Amino acid sequence: MADLPLMPIATAVWLIDNTSLTFDQIAEFCGLHPLQVKGIADGDVGAGVRGINPITTNQLTRDEIDKAEKDSDHRLKLSRPKTIVPEKPRKGGRYTPVSKRQNRPDAIAWMVRNHPEVTDAQIGKLLGTTKTTIAAVRDRSHWNSANLVPRDPVGLGLCSQIDLDAVVRKAAAKRAKLMKENPEAFANEGPSLEPTQDKEEETENENRNFDPEKVFAEFSDKDQSSDEN
Repeated sequence: MADLPLMPIATAVWLIDNTSLTFDQIAEFCGLHPLQVKGIADGDVGAGVRGINPITTNQLTRDEIDKAEKDSDHRLKLSRPKTIVPEKPRKGGRYTPVSKRQNRPDAIAWMVRNHPEVTDAQIGKLLGTTKTTIAAVRDRSHWNSANLVPRDPVGLGLCSQIDLDAVVRKAAAKRAKLMKENPEAFANEGPSLEPTQDKEEETENENRNFDPEKVFAEFSDKDQSSDEN
């Protein structure tokens, strides 16, 4: 989709009143139909709309207008800003549509059950909820605890998979770092978040040392001893 000027009708009003551009040129620049532009010129469309000068708003240059006035085939080009101001990062919690807010407790329950390493603050920011609600779901004091069903927040449309993966990755890395620095504090909290490569290598070595002949020999010895008895 082509870039359009701000307030296209108001821009078209100004171009009609202050330039000799054709209706087709104005229509294409403003994203309107030529008949709409003709209606504006006749006063049937946009009556009472005050024109906006696209030159003062840095959307067109005088040279560009002059070129188009001299050549009816020339198409106006929207001016690009010389500097691009980066968008400020969004602060505060994520906005959740009203229709999906009833699903947030289910998403919280899913996060608490599947990703205990994620803090309440991270869950609140990801799902756009409060620490009070998260605590209520966690300790099952939520008013609807009996009916809560842990469900993936991505499937519920409360966050994107990219945002969820980023939060989980960040929380896991932070927790793993703390466990290395102070392992005693996490001694009684079950499996760690560190890679299980060593355990996999041990299992693989056990499989390599497995000798089926020895196993069958042991079964044969047991059968013989039972027959003798």
